Amino acid sequence: MKKIRVSVPVATIWTSPESVRSIDAQAIADQPDMVAWLKTMTREETIALCGEKRLQSQVLFGDEILIDEVKGPWAKICVPTQYSTKDKRGYPGWMPLGQSVESEMATDCQQIKVQSNVATFYDLQKQPIFDLSFGTFLPLLEESEDEVKVDSPIGPGFMYKKDILMPVQQHLHTGFEIVKNAEKFIDLPYLWSGMSAYGYDCSGFSFSMLRAGGYLIPRDADDQALQGEEITLQSALPGDLLFFAYEKGKGYVHHVGIYYGDGKMIHSPTPGKIVSITVLKGSKYEEELCAIRRYWKG
Repeated sequence: MKKIRVSVPVATIWTSPESVRSIDAQAIADQPDMVAWLKTMTREETIALCGEKRLQSQVLFGDEILIDEVKGPWAKICVPTQYSTKDKRGYPGWMPLGQSVESEMATDCQQIKVQSNVATFYDLQKQPIFDLSFGTFLPLLEESEDEVKVDSPIGPGFMYKKDILMPVQQHLHTGFEIVKNAEKFIDLPYLWSGMSAYGYDCSGFSFSMLRAGGYLIPRDADDQALQGEEITLQSALPGDLLFFAYEKGKGYVHHVGIYYGDGKMIHSPTPGKIVSITVLKGSKYEEELCAIRRYWKG
């Protein structure tokens, strides 16, 4: 059955077509260049993505989208894998129509998962097409000693086994395994609405680490804080999600981190910062802590 799927490594979801600035041209191209886009922006321009609420989310290669409306080169969409109270069908926003394709990608196969921070996807002639982000899932077609043949929205291709996890290697992660994946991104610059190895926002980081571990949770921090198993701070274990609210924990939930153990959390803090490990005691987060939720099993 044909579905509309993302045909680029990372598609950025915008608040509206008018949200795009001239400096964002490389992000909205039919073949976006995330590295060049992020490198081109100044620190102030990167922070403005948040301050001016230009972005909503991102979605990875092969993920399904639903299109509600087409306006020129733009599509109003929602993302079924990203639960949100903004739209019960999935996270809403606008993305370039050219970054998606109608696809009959196999759905009855087991999936590989990209485990390296980024991994090259090759065509059938073994020529590199582009790099895929950690947490990308694709159907497995065949395997050999060092590589796999996978299906994709743009047709079959090859990847090296060193960059992926085979279906037999995948399982529901423990909290420690969630933290171990999170550690791979220490020092990665924050990106508002980011959902890839090129940059995460706070809830994009928790969503992506949990999804890589086999758990599909809501996209935004305030929605994440309402689900999962409620945990006390005394009972918190690595891999639990910590939520923080304005007004000393009584207001709107504005941040989420992953409990690291020993009174610390690993998180993507805020625009202009990097993924880091923070001691809770004595920090602003200590008085803003409002909820702890456990999604992982085992």
